[in-house]
Amino acid sequence: MTFDKNPFPAGDPDRHALWEMLVRRDIDAFLAADWSMVEEDFIADSFFGMHAHFLDDADAWRLQFPTLEAYRDEWLRQARETAASEFAEPLRDALFRITNMRDIDVQGDRAVLHKKFNGSVAKPGGQADRLNWQTLYFCRRVDGRWRIAGFVGYMPHPLGR
Repeated sequence: MTFDKNPFPAGDPDRHALWEMLVRRDIDAFLAADWSMVEEDFIADSFFGMHAHFLDDADAWRLQFPTLEAYRDEWLRQARETAASEFAEPLRDALFRITNMRDIDVQGDRAVLHKKFNGSVAKPGGQADRLNWQTLYFCRRVDGRWRIAGFVGYMPHPLGR
């Protein structure tokens, strides 16, 4: 089964482009540990990211990424750590299989995207890495192209368990 098929047809150009940016390009860049593949996807001068620490209590969420550089450094750290890990299945296929980003609310030149990770990636010896969280992305169309303005990430999935 092919998991990397964009669920939004070309006739829905906004959602199609947003999915390509935040699922396909993000996964491929992460696996390559190549920030240059995604750096133009951000609004650098006003970007910020919140870290929910997998907690339901929004009062515990923190402004962990006040700048794009802070987020980039953590993204690269995680990408390198992942690249140094062993998996018992093709990681790209697994990441597409466990990623869901079908809830995309577009209003003019702004969009809110709900990206969810829910599944396991097989590791050697019968172990598995469980990925189960969600991120809300806030995007804006700038000069005709969708870009990431910020996010609230690492929220539990589902919220309010």
